[in-house]
Amino acid sequence: MANKPLQFVLMERKMNVGPQAGKTVQVAHPTGRHHIDFRSFCERVAKSTTFNRQEVEAVLNYATEIARDIVANGDIVEFGDLGTLTPSFKSKVVPKGETFNVQKHIEKPVVRLNPSKKYFTLTDVSYEQTEPKVKKGTKPTPKPNEEGGSSGNEGL
Repeated sequence: MANKPLQFVLMERKMNVGPQAGKTVQVAHPTGRHHIDFRSFCERVAKSTTFNRQEVEAVLNYATEIARDIVANGDIVEFGDLGTLTPSFKSKVVPKGETFNVQKHIEKPVVRLNPSKKYFTLTDVSYEQTEPKVKKGTKPTPKPNEEGGSSGNEGL
């Protein structure tokens, strides 16, 4: 499957902090994305294997369930190309000398994914600027290159 360009729109933002504070700047914002549900994902995986969609779905769900159980016991799971799953939680600050109550001062235990930089860094991608979708009742803003600006696509 050939990669299609990552679509983006240019949005204007007023900066509040940093060297650009108080200035209006342009920033690219991803758009044109579609949500692929889990069943469709499993169907695509199954097309390349001898397994059917239900078998792929069952194996993936079972693997995530087992990994969650292992992490819930305080262990770390190397989860293939995705990265490492580790246990984490939030802890409230308790002054020295005060009794630390686990039930009161530790909250929100979670499974944290420490993503693999190699897997989560996209390479060989191209970009395509698109027009922002106009909401009803708003006036469309002109394209940057209609005002003499650059679309960023020159030389591509």
